[in-house]
Amino acid sequence: MYKNMTGIILSGGKSTRMGQNKSLLKIGNVTAIERILNLMKPLFPRIILSTNSPQEYEFLGLEMFADIYKNTGPIAGIHAGLSASMTQKNFIISCDMQLMSEDVIRFLIDYPTQSSITIAKADGFFQQLAGVYHKDSIKEIEKIINESATEEENRSGEQVKRGCKVFKLVNNMNAKIIDAESEIPNYKAGTFFNMNKPHEFDEIKAILE
Repeated sequence: MYKNMTGIILSGGKSTRMGQNKSLLKIGNVTAIERILNLMKPLFPRIILSTNSPQEYEFLGLEMFADIYKNTGPIAGIHAGLSASMTQKNFIISCDMQLMSEDVIRFLIDYPTQSSITIAKADGFFQQLAGVYHKDSIKEIEKIINESATEEENRSGEQVKRGCKVFKLVNNMNAKIIDAESEIPNYKAGTFFNMNKPHEFDEIKAILE
């Protein structure tokens, strides 16, 4: 167990492409979010949930924190989780990464680097929603969000905090990006797969059930 780390689960999205709350979809007899929680429990003494719908997750018995910056996307969930954490080092994961493994999580955590953020590039994409994030990322997140709000305000006359990309944070913080296929031992393609659409949920069920 990583005693000086906090596990942070992100479940703040609206699941618009799924048509229903994807974190509460059942795979076998267990919801998607319970699968992620069960994955995290042996690793972290404290696990918190970043969500804007706490009433839906009371059955988990977790501490829950809503976005401080509303309508800003996943970066706001990361911000909320890091703000609530009491440890410098944290592992953040999205609730929809149902094929994630403990071995991959441990590899990301144990990777020797001084960077404040450690993520992987896997299956052709940067996997920003599963990685190590230090609390010292908070100020940069706030800067990105506020800059994005100003840009939106200048374009439309309305201060709508949208379009913030987590990768901008990753880039600005000079994150360590691990090439999963070449660096993670026995890496299995699809480990970082996140289900967003009904057919993707069916694919996950076919693999796990």
